[in-house]
Amino acid sequence: MSKKIVFLFFAAVFGAVVGSVNAQSPQALKPSLIKGEVISITAANIALKTDNGDVNVVLNDKSEFKRVPPENPVLKAAVAATQSDIGVGDKLVVTGIFSADKKILPARAVYLMTKSDFAQKAQNETQKWRTRGISGKVTAVNPAANNITVEVRGLANTSTVTVTAKPDAKFRRYAPNSVKYSEATTSSIADLRPGDMMRALGEKSADGTAFTAEEIVSGAFQTIAGTVKSVDAAKNEVVITNAQTKKDVTIDLGAATLLKRFPEEMATRLAQFQGGAGSRNGAGGAERPAPTGDATPGAGQRGQGRGGFGGGRAGSIDEMLERFPDITAADLKVGDVIAVSSSKNTNLDRVTAIKLLAGVEPFLRAAQASAAGGQRGRGGQDGGFTIPGLDGFGGP
Repeated sequence: MSKKIVFLFFAAVFGAVVGSVNAQSPQALKPSLIKGEVISITAANIALKTDNGDVNVVLNDKSEFKRVPPENPVLKAAVAATQSDIGVGDKLVVTGIFSADKKILPARAVYLMTKSDFAQKAQNETQKWRTRGISGKVTAVNPAANNITVEVRGLANTSTVTVTAKPDAKFRRYAPNSVKYSEATTSSIADLRPGDMMRALGEKSADGTAFTAEEIVSGAFQTIAGTVKSVDAAKNEVVITNAQTKKDVTIDLGAATLLKRFPEEMATRLAQFQGGAGSRNGAGGAERPAPTGDATPGAGQRGQGRGGFGGGRAGSIDEMLERFPDITAADLKVGDVIAVSSSKNTNLDRVTAIKLLAGVEPFLRAAQASAAGGQRGRGGQDGGFTIPGLDGFGGP
């Protein structure tokens, strides 16, 4: 999401600068326009990391500073700022006339977006989807009626909601092999399929059975579980033996991947409930807890979209997941049982994880007991298990 905002920010400044230059005489020196991230800053200079290398931005008493809000990245929304508002990691667009070697840029104008502004925007997005959103699995699509039937799962029950898209509703869909909301493409109701995961933003009816959506984000996802065979923390990569196919799968852990550990006691309790604790044969029979979904996404991601589709109400699985202990690849050991969610792709040997959960062995044991008892499992890549918190994807 931040890349898209910075692009719009850059485009707005570029348009303004080009218009200003065109109004000048042909002999006037044309200013350059660069965008980048602040590496360091002093009273007289800003070291800026750009796509074409580092640039030394030189400041003087004539340099103008403007602050642009991420939620409205256009020049007319910019407000006066000062150099003291700029910090390391902030995004800048700078105009000026380059030195001959293109390494020094005396700044005429500096437009900034701060990390704190981005963080606040991400927090607002998360709260919006949490309070006004739902997420779940698509069970039916009716393009003619412009509605989608969605199975929304909670910690202890499952409900069916009919989602009707407003005439001007926005549809987006995750790209194959991508967990980034910024790479999601414009979509439509015709792209939705039963089995997809979907999140909708809008208003829920009083009885909870209907939902009017103003924005819908969807994707096709899978869950894979298995035993860790090797860990390469430097590459942020894990190899597991798939519990169902018995084949090795390489798991890529990107910057947006959520890594959590399921508390042992909770995993055991939920797995027993999922497997039908209290039924005569101890396998199947009871309604099984499953997640409501995720993003981000925002996630936060980690903060900003990382971790999945927000949009559950209070007490949702996503909120439960947020409280689980954070882990890293280095915390995983050979022999650990883990599960990951990822976008569906044709390469079953390597996937990029959206979420990774360690400590899920009780769920696999419950699935095996269910299979032995002749019960059909739900969820998972091959339909054999459901792990709360993985039935979803990264958010904006």
